Amino acid sequence: MQCQELLVWGLSLVMILGGVMHFICLMKSHAAYGRYVDTSGSSMMVPARLAWFLQELPALLVPMLLMLTTDGNNGTGRHLMLWTFCLHYFQRCCIYSLLTKGRPYPLNIMLSGIVFCSINGFLQAHYLLHCATYHHTWFSDTCLVAGLSMFFIGMGINIHSDHILRSLRKPGEISYKIPRGGLFEYVSGANFFGEIVEWLGYAVATWSLPTFAFAFFTICFIGPRAYHHHRFYNEKFRDFPRSRRSLIPFIF
Repeated sequence: MQCQELLVWGLSLVMILGGVMHFICLMKSHAAYGRYVDTSGSSMMVPARLAWFLQELPALLVPMLLMLTTDGNNGTGRHLMLWTFCLHYFQRCCIYSLLTKGRPYPLNIMLSGIVFCSINGFLQAHYLLHCATYHHTWFSDTCLVAGLSMFFIGMGINIHSDHILRSLRKPGEISYKIPRGGLFEYVSGANFFGEIVEWLGYAVATWSLPTFAFAFFTICFIGPRAYHHHRFYNEKFRDFPRSRRSLIPFIF
């Protein structure tokens, strides 16, 4: 398959515009899943573990299918970055989904996630496999080293923060508690901060429009969620640490 440059640019710009629209909407109201979902409504609900698995699966399967149907002699750098992308979604799809203790998921939110993960999986894989060009000196490039370091640091923060959140509840509990430990000592959305650092690192390492578009969309989508979580803790708990920020330590 040849590089579909116009398609790559078009999908990247749509993702950026979609990020702006989501940011505006989500700063005004909560995304209707997790603690903010109305379980008494008429929406069909899906168990959290199944919803996370199905939602994240396309972002893992689509790149792998494209790799299997693409000539293998197209560069180690391209495969390195695409496998890095797949590593995140393997963890989210095959590990996180089995461990989560989240509330049931609205069906429409899950379907929206499936559509997004399918499109983004195709965009990132198509760009890396058919459009990106990396020279042999790229492996010693500062952007690659810094970007991959950010990616794995962010992934570690994300996984550790998710572990802290799961540990807050005993079996059968549904009440919320103040998360403590790790980066939660500084921000209410430590798990979101970790994921944002991940994708910013991925964008720096690949240095391309599609990856920066995805990183931007991630910030716009989960950044407001960290803000609302912070307000939730601040209003619900009298002993909530006043020095803690929403998303960025010491700043916001």
